[in-house]
Amino acid sequence: MEKTNYNFDSIQAYCDCYNIPVKHPLVAVVDFESITEPQSYSAKWGLYAIMLKDTKCCEINYGRTRYDYDDMSIVCFAPGQLTSIEIRDGLSTPSGKAVLIHPDFLFRTPLAQGIKKYSFFSYDSTEALHLSVDERQTIVDTIERIRTEIDHPIDRFSKSLIISNIELLLDYCLRYYSRQFIVREKMNYGIIAKFDNLLESYLSDGKSADKGIPSVKYFADKVALSPNYFGDLVKRETGVTAQDYIHEKVLNQAKMRLLHGEGNVSQVAYSL
Repeated sequence: MEKTNYNFDSIQAYCDCYNIPVKHPLVAVVDFESITEPQSYSAKWGLYAIMLKDTKCCEINYGRTRYDYDDMSIVCFAPGQLTSIEIRDGLSTPSGKAVLIHPDFLFRTPLAQGIKKYSFFSYDSTEALHLSVDERQTIVDTIERIRTEIDHPIDRFSKSLIISNIELLLDYCLRYYSRQFIVREKMNYGIIAKFDNLLESYLSDGKSADKGIPSVKYFADKVALSPNYFGDLVKRETGVTAQDYIHEKVLNQAKMRLLHGEGNVSQVAYSL
């Protein structure tokens, strides 16, 4: 059956889709258990969304790969991104929570600029954050504090307290992603080794002369990761950004070619 297409450009649009009451026009906490008739759909997001899924209840297509949710995972979307949600027969009723934030809510707050550091908003769904029981409880407690402030009558403290708790939620996600990189160190090392081999081959095969210096996205695609996740992984494992890593390799290649008399400065520069 063909999926319905939605444009979630406002809290109202999302809540209308699921017959959920709107308590605040720019921020919401949603309980998936309150969605009585879950449906498959495709959506373009105009909101930031932090989604905690407790059960294997649906598939999300986001980026290149289909991902089945396991217990206690978090995935995040940002304005401008496209997703496809598929509710499958035989899977559990959706369980979990979501925090939805309209970009206008961040206007004139430090988080408006600081949101850029939370690069996991641009991870693929295959790069979801998997939580321990204790981590999940911390996330739920923080979401409930956001809900409490939304439910509280609006006063001059409301926005700053909601923003503070949203930032706390995002910082916890950042901490737990850092932990996830650590526990996957062996797998990450294999990715870095593959990246290094791909980069060496790219330069030695002369591709740079025709195509120029390769981009981070080029290698992220080769190892089947999103550019943001790949960049964060490289920075975590090597201490430098993926772009700097590439540039260092190019410079080293240039030095070696000059030392071995493979051309003058202009010729070597052109070859790279």
